[in-house]
Amino acid sequence: MTNPVDPETGAPLYRDVRPLTLTYKGESITVDMPGWYGDRPDEGVHTGDDMKVSDRALNRLKARTEGLLEPEEIKRIRKKLRLTQEAAGALIGGGPRAFQKYETGDSLPSRAISSALTLLDHDPKALDVLRARQAKTPIRHREAVPQATLPARGAGNRIADGLRVASSAAHDCPRNRERCR
Repeated sequence: MTNPVDPETGAPLYRDVRPLTLTYKGESITVDMPGWYGDRPDEGVHTGDDMKVSDRALNRLKARTEGLLEPEEIKRIRKKLRLTQEAAGALIGGGPRAFQKYETGDSLPSRAISSALTLLDHDPKALDVLRARQAKTPIRHREAVPQATLPARGAGNRIADGLRVASSAAHDCPRNRERCR
């Protein structure tokens, strides 16, 4: 923004940071909110990047209030499990970009994701259960998981595009009752 002005008064606005208090279900958090401010104390103009500050702070407040994991805890657990963000999204749930969003605070994890991560934090070997389940799902019905996250399987496997996939023989698919490859 170059030379922004107050939309109501026409007075010039200046880049500044001011405290902003957010409240959710009776709990509050105060953040330093960047933006373009003038003489009026409670008025300002904010860019998309400015809004990320308040959005992330509100997500953090919601996580605390709702008993969900906060971004730093999610990242710590994922790293403890030695998973990439993409692999964590495929094995634990949420999709290939979910953990990137959880770890930056752009999205809140669901209660199920928070619970699964909490359990995996206490018992990392339980990740083997998720890997085994993932390995049983036909490749057509699951997200591709990088090879390093899949357990070693029999000699009928092949490597394609960096992924470990089952043999290309057709089989009956229980999900949609048609033949998968």
